[in-house]
Amino acid sequence: MKILVDADACPVKEIIEDVAGKYKIPVVMIIDTSHELYSNYSEIIQVSKAPDAVDLALFNRTEAGDIVVTHDYGVASMVLGKKAFAINNNGKWFTNQNIDLLMYERHIAAKQRKMGIHSCSMRKRSKQDDLHFRESFTKLCLLALKQERNATP
Repeated sequence: MKILVDADACPVKEIIEDVAGKYKIPVVMIIDTSHELYSNYSEIIQVSKAPDAVDLALFNRTEAGDIVVTHDYGVASMVLGKKAFAINNNGKWFTNQNIDLLMYERHIAAKQRKMGIHSCSMRKRSKQDDLHFRESFTKLCLLALKQERNATP
């Protein structure tokens, strides 16, 4: 089991490494060539700046039982198909029960943008957001570790 991170614009990299270190889970952070990242804990993989290069690298390295941190619903949908776990940087778990609705909402939002309708509700990240992510991510790590232990004969 490992944690894979779409690290280009991920605001919770330090939290991921802190929690992963506590449970001795390896972390792979994937970035494109327009970013620089250094870590004493994580393996850093740098890929081309081509469209979706990070997403494809992340997907190709994902195995069943891994945890993927991404804000991309499409990536989350694909890794769920590999029986991996997926969580966004706000602590929301992507599941087989919610991914279809999220993908549909993304489709509708894209259609609205093409029609010139923009509805951006981005707000500055707060300490409460980080605390929520830490709590949710820790629970997901514990669940994944438990499943890994139960799957090992």
